[in-house]
Amino acid sequence: MLSLIGLAITFFLAVILWGKRHKANADYVLLIWLLLIGVHLGFYYSVASGKYLQFPYLLGVEIPLPLAYGPLLYLYTSELTRPTHRRRYRLLHFVPLVLAYLYIIPFYVLTPARKIWVYQHEGEGFRERQLLLLCAIVLSGVSYALASWLRLQRHRKRIDAQFSNTEKINLAWLRYLIAGISVIWLTIFLDNEAYIFGAVVTFVCFIGYFGIRQMGIFTDQSRLAWEEGNAPTHGASASLTAEAAESEEPVTAAGNAAQDTAVKSKYARSGLSQGVALLIYENLETLMMRERLFTYPELTLVQLSEKLGTNANHLSQVINMVGNKSFYDYINALRIAEFTRIAGLPENQKYTLLHLALECGFNSKTSFNRNFRKHTGLSPSEFLAQQNIHLQ
Repeated sequence: MLSLIGLAITFFLAVILWGKRHKANADYVLLIWLLLIGVHLGFYYSVASGKYLQFPYLLGVEIPLPLAYGPLLYLYTSELTRPTHRRRYRLLHFVPLVLAYLYIIPFYVLTPARKIWVYQHEGEGFRERQLLLLCAIVLSGVSYALASWLRLQRHRKRIDAQFSNTEKINLAWLRYLIAGISVIWLTIFLDNEAYIFGAVVTFVCFIGYFGIRQMGIFTDQSRLAWEEGNAPTHGASASLTAEAAESEEPVTAAGNAAQDTAVKSKYARSGLSQGVALLIYENLETLMMRERLFTYPELTLVQLSEKLGTNANHLSQVINMVGNKSFYDYINALRIAEFTRIAGLPENQKYTLLHLALECGFNSKTSFNRNFRKHTGLSPSEFLAQQNIHLQ
């Protein structure tokens, strides 16, 4: 019964996804994945209910299918995190699946009656092959889950370098899917198909829940415009470089010799001189204090570089090396500092904590709380209590 429910949910989600307009490559990968899970659940139901006796020539088709789940998870994660990534060799991920089908050809050439006998006797005559396939499936699943996790972590670092608010694009829900499919691999060791396919059905429900709830699966989502290595050098940036080169007075960091040495070493390799880097950072600080750009919730690295008249890649390097922060942490540190300043003002006591957080550029209470603790070591309520500040 559970497998039938899972089968219905799987194909229902597939129909919803198929009807989506302007489908991206990630949508097609997910659609194939859902259809494959549906086929697998259908085979499981036929075996559990005894209906396989009506079409024994299809027996064994489902055995290697789990070898496709890991690659599909990885390709799906790749499409969501790097939609412009090269796809030339992606079919190679499915070579183990093809080899698995070749490996069990001796079973496929059996007569229908013999196939049924093997199924009824728990794989008698093919148990060594079953064990080897099981090991391959678990190894594949764990490896691809780990690879997907690492790709997701790299995605987080990239968006931290370019966006000041990442809640809608950090793909945090993918962690649950990766964890969910990892649980399925673990249930294989229980050697109980009811548990295994129960986990698969739960996994499908997770896909449905997060897919409908989050951006990027069943709703249209704008692709991120990655600027890595592609940002043009603005004229203002060139003039800034010339200005620093002509200056006879060296620009130094604020009394931090160790940081100055690190900056010099880094930019010797990147082509950005120390003097220019420190000058860009000084201009950045001035711009932030004058125009308070950090209060714009959707501020991006590209927008800020255009304001400064410099290259987005250079600005990212400057923030990393001189400020010792990612763009995300740099902007949110300014927002936290602004909150701690305005929260104590008498005229702001009539406002709520969330109102002031939004005024400082945060777009959600969750983001504010997380960043506040990260930068101060305290929760907002603990800070307010220490400062004897009482907001509404």
